[in-house]
Amino acid sequence: MAISTQKKTEDVEIDMTPMLDIVFIMLIFFIVTTVFVKQAGVEVNKTEALTSTARPDAYVFIAIDENNQIHIDKTVVQKAEIKAKLNAMRVENPNGDVVIQPDKKARAGLVLDVLDQAKRTGAKVSIATEQVK
Repeated sequence: MAISTQKKTEDVEIDMTPMLDIVFIMLIFFIVTTVFVKQAGVEVNKTEALTSTARPDAYVFIAIDENNQIHIDKTVVQKAEIKAKLNAMRVENPNGDVVIQPDKKARAGLVLDVLDQAKRTGAKVSIATEQVK
């Protein structure tokens, strides 16, 4: 009777399913908890200023174009709707700053009205300018 000295080789595989489940759960977690910045949706020619500083906490951008139209989150809004729209957006991020981006040709009175409406929500409000080089 002969004794076999050869070892049987087995295919060893690592099951990747639990790791993929964890990766997808983490992906969903990061997507749900990410705060998205609300862009104005229109480019404007900003006034130049020597004292321009970046606002890293900016969350909502309000643009006032040369035709005196107000843009928030890629939609045109009326002056009377600004406060309600900002209050709704601040529910998502109560500590986010508001930045007003007026065009050089926008009416100063309209810019001040938008500034007043934004400040009534309790947000920190800034006016966007281009830095002089």
